[in-house]
Amino acid sequence: MRYPLEPDHEEMHLLAEDVMERTIAFVDSLADHPASLAGMPEEAIRDLQRRLLAPPPEGPQDLRDLLGRIEEASAAAVESAGPSYLAYIPGGGVFAGALADFYARATNRYVGMAATAPGLVALEWSVVCWLADVVGMPPQGGGLLVSGGSIANFAAVVAARERLGEQLWDGTVYLTEEAHQSVGKAVRLAGLPRRALRTVPCTKDLRMDVQALRDMLAQDRQEGRRPFMLVASAGTTNTGVVDPLPELAALAQREELWFHVDAAYGGFFLLTDRGRRILDGIDRADSVTLDPHKSLFAPYGTGALVVRDLAALRAAHAVSGHYLQDLDEHEVPDFADLGPELTRELRGLRIWLPLHLYGVAAFRAALDEKLDLAQHAYRRLAAEPSLDLPWPPALSIVGVRVRAEDPEVADRRTRAVLERVNLGRRVFLSSTIVEGRFTLRLAILAHRSHLSRVDEAVDAIIAAARTVAGA
Repeated sequence: MRYPLEPDHEEMHLLAEDVMERTIAFVDSLADHPASLAGMPEEAIRDLQRRLLAPPPEGPQDLRDLLGRIEEASAAAVESAGPSYLAYIPGGGVFAGALADFYARATNRYVGMAATAPGLVALEWSVVCWLADVVGMPPQGGGLLVSGGSIANFAAVVAARERLGEQLWDGTVYLTEEAHQSVGKAVRLAGLPRRALRTVPCTKDLRMDVQALRDMLAQDRQEGRRPFMLVASAGTTNTGVVDPLPELAALAQREELWFHVDAAYGGFFLLTDRGRRILDGIDRADSVTLDPHKSLFAPYGTGALVVRDLAALRAAHAVSGHYLQDLDEHEVPDFADLGPELTRELRGLRIWLPLHLYGVAAFRAALDEKLDLAQHAYRRLAAEPSLDLPWPPALSIVGVRVRAEDPEVADRRTRAVLERVNLGRRVFLSSTIVEGRFTLRLAILAHRSHLSRVDEAVDAIIAAARTVAGA
């Protein structure tokens, strides 16, 4: 009897060959892909969506036809896998990570509990231990891999919340307006009221104002609040700025606050000499969020939380059920006891395989290249009289505005530059608001972005700025 859901050896080869052939062709052509959807007619997008919303048929269809449909859907997207993605924090994903994911999905091991797949849990735990070591956590530290920085920040807030006991209403968390929005969301999801979030002012260089924080802590304690958590940024998404980590770590220790550092974007620059200097003090954190799908070039869906004391993470998340009583304990931890997920995918392989295949030095070199490229772009843009560079890049994000005496005119012209550059579809840039000003962002992090593409982006910005300034 034939079972359609169980293809034989030859069928599996044919299926895999079709998929792999198209996948390799996609990667080979990435450099020439349009960078964004800019200029694509809205009606064409809506028509595509209507066709793709069709339900599945009762009978089988041809794989190649289906792959063609998938490719059509994939083409109508921002090209985050290519060298031109300089808008948001990139996540291109190294090819070896995709191969690891294919194997992990096919074998489909359950890794929430160590007893069900002790070897693969040990493999993933080795990745977590390496991440903790990169940050500088002590031997009793550890952590877990999650789907991204949002869940990592959530798990950190839940762990810190244990300091409040059962009464949460007067607990208080401190962060700046430059902190990632997922932190505030995590605080709300963790059951704390909106008043729990306290926004600390920034200094002129967009870093957390330590003296202002001291004053707020003293005032809040007098008013009956219970400060319990301080959240710093090690590379903000907006500007790439790094908060004064050593001073904040010392203050958090004196005030008995859980010190969390959101290093989702910037954390892996610790692999470089410059990054270690810029991120000095991160090793004193109680918890650190990292996103391997950002600056370690893993596929999307790969975040991490590392903590100083693994017992604190376990105390906040561990639960049990009678149906689990047959599972033995192992030397490696049960990931289900360390975070919100019980059922979870094997995430470690998509990091483990590239690191072991290429070696850590390859990733260090790529990150050093991004730091160099950001400085190169900054120098070229700063030399252009029509442009204003509001801050030097701390890591690999460059902010730029069109120069004009009237701020409204400058904002309007900067917006026009962004539109002109993106309509070219050779590079994709984004914008943000910094201190009330419209600001163009150049986020240089994709592992496929090199000097030629960054120069192309800089050339496009300068040409557009000269055009709008002379209009």
